[in-house]
Amino acid sequence: MTASVFLQGFGTCAALIIAIGAQNAFVLRQGLKREFVFSVALLCALSDALLVTLGVLGVGALVQSQPLMLATITYAGAIFLLGYGVMAARRAWSANTLALNTNAVPDAATQSPATVGTRDRRRVLLACLAFTFLNPHCYLDTVVLMGALGAQFPGVLRWVFAAGAVTASFVWFFSLAYGARLLAPVFARPNAWRVLDSLIALTMFALAAALVWRQWKY
Repeated sequence: MTASVFLQGFGTCAALIIAIGAQNAFVLRQGLKREFVFSVALLCALSDALLVTLGVLGVGALVQSQPLMLATITYAGAIFLLGYGVMAARRAWSANTLALNTNAVPDAATQSPATVGTRDRRRVLLACLAFTFLNPHCYLDTVVLMGALGAQFPGVLRWVFAAGAVTASFVWFFSLAYGARLLAPVFARPNAWRVLDSLIALTMFALAAALVWRQWKY
């Protein structure tokens, strides 16, 4: 019974986070650039763990009952996605496309203090947090939906379900971040970055439009 509940949590969370979205696109790009890979993957996984835990604790029901809170998060998220989409579009059309640094190390933790770009690291991690917590879908899916599904299990089984969901987050984000390097031969060509940034820009614009449309509709 315990193993079955764990697998339910794992499978449900995996189905929710594997879909193409702003957060996954950001993690993929950082993995391809090989910049702060471990930190980005860990931050995404820990953020998901926090949101799943809040959902299981019943915060999901509170978020769902506050339409003003959801509306504020929705519009803030749409503005952020539009801004990042514009940045990606500018990168795609710029003559100075990003070349893949095959000599880069996976994370700043493996570099000497003198070579670590503290400001860049902070900027990347703040952007990672924004992609996570300014996305209304993370509250609707991770907190509300996962919380509702976890609530159907009694006692300790509720936390077994949450543990399965958290495990899925860790497996996915680290696989995505470090698996991106398998695409290194493709992205050794600058034009490949143009295509990726174009797809990221289109994804951001589509997500922003979907958020605003959903808010107006409901």
